Amino acid sequence: MATKRFILALDQGTTSSRAMIIDSAGTVSSIAQRSFKQIFPQPGWVEHDPIDIWSSQIGTATEALASAGISPKEIAAIGITNQRETAIVWDRKTSEPIYNAIVWQDRRTAALCDKLRSDGHAEIIQQKTGLLPDAYFSATKVSWILDNVKGARDRAERGELAFGTVDSWLIWKLTNGERHVTDVTNASRTMVFNIHTLAWDDDLLKLLNIPRSLLPEVVPSSGVCATTSNVLHGIEIAGIAGDQQAALFGQMCTQPGMVKCTFGTGSFMLLHIGETPTPSKNQLLTTIAWQLSGKNGNKVEYALEGSMMMAGAVVQWLRDELQIIRSSAEVEALAASVPDTGGVYLVPAFSGLGAPHWDQRARGAIVGMTRGTNRAHIARAALEGIALQVTDVLEAMQADSGLSLQELRVDGGASANNMLMQLQADILGVRVVRPKNSESTALGAAYLAGLGVGYWPDKETIASQWQKDKTFEPKIDDVARAKQRAQWKRALDRSRDWETE
Repeated sequence: MATKRFILALDQGTTSSRAMIIDSAGTVSSIAQRSFKQIFPQPGWVEHDPIDIWSSQIGTATEALASAGISPKEIAAIGITNQRETAIVWDRKTSEPIYNAIVWQDRRTAALCDKLRSDGHAEIIQQKTGLLPDAYFSATKVSWILDNVKGARDRAERGELAFGTVDSWLIWKLTNGERHVTDVTNASRTMVFNIHTLAWDDDLLKLLNIPRSLLPEVVPSSGVCATTSNVLHGIEIAGIAGDQQAALFGQMCTQPGMVKCTFGTGSFMLLHIGETPTPSKNQLLTTIAWQLSGKNGNKVEYALEGSMMMAGAVVQWLRDELQIIRSSAEVEALAASVPDTGGVYLVPAFSGLGAPHWDQRARGAIVGMTRGTNRAHIARAALEGIALQVTDVLEAMQADSGLSLQELRVDGGASANNMLMQLQADILGVRVVRPKNSESTALGAAYLAGLGVGYWPDKETIASQWQKDKTFEPKIDDVARAKQRAQWKRALDRSRDWETE
């Protein structure tokens, strides 16, 4: 019998699916990645075909195994991490989706969220879920599908349909429909899960008119919850976490006060706050960081989160829509070709403003342009806009937690951009640390799965594998920093409450 020497991490993201084979030293043995189609039916709407999500993910898994020369029998466990709030509803009997996946970036339910706030439900939603009413989260997307797909609500009431975030969908497909589960981190992003009782909340389900029969069983983030019966036959699934929680674990931010920021399609900052889910007074989210099981304990740990909808996606916009760069990698050299932005600020509110502003009706803005403004100024302003958003969130976290943060750990594709990381350190006024292995999200899923089957004995063993790649120290003074922040706030005001429909 083959020795179980590896963990398979499935990292299902917003624009691509990836699979990684990881060994006991935390080294990536192989990696495979496939992009899939982004669907934009109308302004503010973002969808994926759930079959594309599944086929790209299973395709990368078999590809990663093949390129490493590894058989499924050598895999000790599978860890899954995923784009979080994206909602899928499918037929339990046929496993066919009844509508496209509605992606976390989608804004079609903004009016419903406005109504929840105007009807006075925001406070109870925040008390129970740690979230603020926003189209970002899954629950209003499910309500929309039930109300807009012919016959869907009746079928849901009869128990014929299942809802899941992307982790649930993948596990359903990996087990041929035998297991309908999600973990506490993904459940905590739906807006109908009580993060104190760790259960689906009947009051919120009633408020949003979502039948309980749709919902998956909620399990810990680490621990065996299913066994595959598909192409990858007979492997235990032992780790699940939403992408940002997985990255927090992969960065080994396991003590209160540790903070990481992932620079992916969006930008997501999480601060570990311990075992008490402190509500935010500064428009941040209180979310579940993870729940370990077995000898690692069943305690739930919590985090404060600031979600910014656009980060790496801003660079993609420069490439695809403005066409001022041919590849994302070109943005660093272009931005570095000018000493500053020439007074230009770019507010990347293309799908509204996330934390700590939460303005669903804000839209992107470029302000401060003159006749001398060129594409390099706009490229630099785009990078600064990403870093300025993150600084707003860190300021809110420090106010909520009372902690003075000394270090920001970074990961995600855009963290490879040295100029962006230096700008981030400058604007934050704290050091920014990038690890040697920037695949924190996939690593976190692998670590959770490995702990779940005893592949790694404890968190301390994993923590010893974390290594720095580069540290960025702030290089500008407080006066320059304050001036930049003040101008940014003026630019933000120009973008707010723009969309009137």
